[in-house]
Amino acid sequence: MKGRNERLVGIFIVIAGLVILLGQLGFFSFLGRNFWPLILIIPGIILHLLYFFRNTSAVILVPAGIMTVYGIFFLICSIWGWHLTASLWPVFIIGVALGMFEYALFEYPRPAVIYRTSIILLGVSIVLLFITMLTTGFIYVIAAILIFVGIWLIFGRPKPNRRRFR
Repeated sequence: MKGRNERLVGIFIVIAGLVILLGQLGFFSFLGRNFWPLILIIPGIILHLLYFFRNTSAVILVPAGIMTVYGIFFLICSIWGWHLTASLWPVFIIGVALGMFEYALFEYPRPAVIYRTSIILLGVSIVLLFITMLTTGFIYVIAAILIFVGIWLIFGRPKPNRRRFR
């Protein structure tokens, strides 16, 4: 019994030393700075799972959708920079629209007003997102995609064989 207790104390001391070492190296501050949006993403996913395993009503999908979208948005901004908020701000509207859309999609009978409102909000936010992207360097990506698609349509498509056997 004494040998087992010494091992447990030894394991505890090693773990404490590793936690202190990782803390001094900045590991936990790095996680806190960059991955705090998981505080929104994980509960959002859990709320989705609660609904899909039939433990709650469909109304839980509204905050689930909002939390998941906002968490992903904040994660992207914390990794690549908060300057992205200037052009990605319509994502806040998309979060609300997606939460309402999920609720309207899975609620029976389908609430038509909420369904239509979510579609309108989603459409408006996508248009706003596209407009804000046009004012940034994203316009060059769109131009490159259009040039590539045009060249593919001109030269890249295989020509159908028009000969027919009689």
